[in-house]
Amino acid sequence: MRILSLLSSATEIVYSLGCGKWLVGRSHECDYPPEVVSLPFCTKPKFNTDGTSIEIDERVKSFLQKALSVYYVDEKKLSDLRPDIIITQTQCEVCAVSLKDVQNSLNRVTINRPKIISVEPNNLDDILDSIEVISSAIGVRDSGNALVEKMKFSLKELNQKIQKFKTKSVACIEWIEPLMAAGNWVPELVEKAGGKNLFGESGKHSPWMDPKKLFNTDPEIIIIMPCGYDMKKSVQEMGALLNIPGWENLSAVKDNQIYIADGNQYFNRPGPRLIESLEILIEIIHTGRISFGHEGKGWIRYDL
Repeated sequence: MRILSLLSSATEIVYSLGCGKWLVGRSHECDYPPEVVSLPFCTKPKFNTDGTSIEIDERVKSFLQKALSVYYVDEKKLSDLRPDIIITQTQCEVCAVSLKDVQNSLNRVTINRPKIISVEPNNLDDILDSIEVISSAIGVRDSGNALVEKMKFSLKELNQKIQKFKTKSVACIEWIEPLMAAGNWVPELVEKAGGKNLFGESGKHSPWMDPKKLFNTDPEIIIIMPCGYDMKKSVQEMGALLNIPGWENLSAVKDNQIYIADGNQYFNRPGPRLIESLEILIEIIHTGRISFGHEGKGWIRYDL
């Protein structure tokens, strides 16, 4: 079987199912586990990814306003790889290559028609369902069921660990400028980590937010986890938040409760490593009380 995964979380799912050897190609964003980087990539963004968050936002919106795809699919590589199965998504046109992109590219190449698996994870249950869909499609349903049960057990076990801890109000920021809160599965993770999620709703796309709402709710903890950003890039972008009038008056700022998490590797990928994302949230919300070894690797405290 020859699998082409155009979704980083799907690539991780395939490996977690023990089927990494069947992958013949990937997207430009697929970089975990490390060995996947040796595979040819078939996609790339049409816009310049260098620059500030506001510059990137403007570039992306210029494509979307013209009803244009944000990503380029290398149709020659697509043809040369001769995949039996292509995994893509319909959850977000900005985050990764979409089903429509794949279908349009296949219409222009002369290869045997591969089976297309498209997932649309909007919340934790959807993520578990997508694992079952992928495992069934590639013929390893039992492995998929086992992975789902393992993740369910971990979610429950981790939630039980924090039941005696105090709940704290949390604001999760998914984009810095313009300001966007984290939605989809992140609100659920925050609640399971013992936090009170203030912005974004489970199962719904991440919402743009007015900074005034941030001040009105005055969260005890603020976690920066921009989509597609590692911690280093997020630190470089923090000036946009620091320059918001009144930022220094927020309780989270005064109490040194501003954190930066690796959104690209963890929170933005709806796959098996969301368990590690939950561990990161638990470490942050209950700092000093419980540790899974992610500090410095998956998250840092931002010191002013």
